[in-house]
Amino acid sequence: MDPTRPPGLDAPSTLRAVKAVSRLNAVLYRATDGRVGGRFRAHRGFPRAIPVCLLTTRGRKSGRLRTAPLLYLELEDGTVAVVASQGGMARNPMWYRNILDEPRVVLQIGAEMTVRRARTATAEERAELWPRLVELYPEYETYQSWTDREIPVVLLEGTGR
Repeated sequence: MDPTRPPGLDAPSTLRAVKAVSRLNAVLYRATDGRVGGRFRAHRGFPRAIPVCLLTTRGRKSGRLRTAPLLYLELEDGTVAVVASQGGMARNPMWYRNILDEPRVVLQIGAEMTVRRARTATAEERAELWPRLVELYPEYETYQSWTDREIPVVLLEGTGR
């Protein structure tokens, strides 16, 4: 693992802070159809604003709906790619664990909401998409260096209805 990994990254307080910011982002996003919270400007002078979507999953234990704001890349065929990075934390994010049990999700981009089917990209798909995702948000490469797990790339595909 990268020695520049922040100390306390996996601390419960860090996870609580990430959850609180995510909840606030989701509330603002929904209230404004993505006009607030729909773009993320990276730090360190990264010049581009990166698009944000809302991904709603069903909790695998609670059965309750859970929403996560995520950076996304829309592919040529309309599939949306998201990254289960959780900032390089040791464990996959809850939303990722939820889709493993229930792959049917709701994706919101701006005001548009669609039902999608989520699946983990194959090794070949990930190898193809990873450089594009790192180009979109270079911190993904840093996050990968901070964890021993391979950060999953998730494809959100249309359900056809």
